[in-house]
Amino acid sequence: MEHTSMNLTLKVWRQRNSQDTGSFETYEVKEVSEEMSFLEMFDVLNERLIREGKDPIAFDHDCREGICGMCSMVIDGKPHGPWKANTVCQLHMRAFKDGDTIVVEPWRANAFPVIKDLMVDRSSFDRIIQAGGYISVNTGNAVDANAIPIEKDKADAAFAAAACIGCGACVAACKNSSAMLFLSAKVSHLALLPQGSPERKSRALNMVAQMDKEGFGSCTNTGACEAVCPKEISIENIARLNREYMMAGAASE
Repeated sequence: MEHTSMNLTLKVWRQRNSQDTGSFETYEVKEVSEEMSFLEMFDVLNERLIREGKDPIAFDHDCREGICGMCSMVIDGKPHGPWKANTVCQLHMRAFKDGDTIVVEPWRANAFPVIKDLMVDRSSFDRIIQAGGYISVNTGNAVDANAIPIEKDKADAAFAAAACIGCGACVAACKNSSAMLFLSAKVSHLALLPQGSPERKSRALNMVAQMDKEGFGSCTNTGACEAVCPKEISIENIARLNREYMMAGAASE
């Protein structure tokens, strides 16, 4: 089967570090196969830049299987690019056409400072998890999977929330750079399960407090976060988080 190749123009954000102002640089890439992933196309471009004695474009990646969420790029104004429920590593060049100009930027949020080029520091997410995204368990042998009965609808909802990969696309898409979809997914999947009960009240309060401390914005329910989430996390989780937070606040008074 013959594969189509294309010539493209890339406008890529280059920034040496978090103190640098940064700017777009233009690159021409030729004979790009439509079967390449977006990251493979960047690999080819970087190999050319290295041969030319230039600094390659820094971008984050790991699994390249749509699992880890590290491949954070805003492509033509949309986090992870034009395909729905997709990560950049799983975006293929057939999403574009010959002659296209593609604009590539990093996540834009004060809480995600740029490390270099398209790489941002998302350790703020880690600190939110450390503030309460855990459960109390006794050490020893693993508990039998069926030892604690859980209603199927709650188990399904918890599983759907736990699918969040913490990529930060929700923050990048939000006009306020809110982390509420991420936080609500992490709170929801534990709040829905009996194993999460011991820290249920402190979890919501502590994780929201850490989110605010990190400098994320407020949620105004525009739904942009849900629209770009590669795992299609529902904003129903935000409503659940709000309930958890209010109940925890009332209990602590």
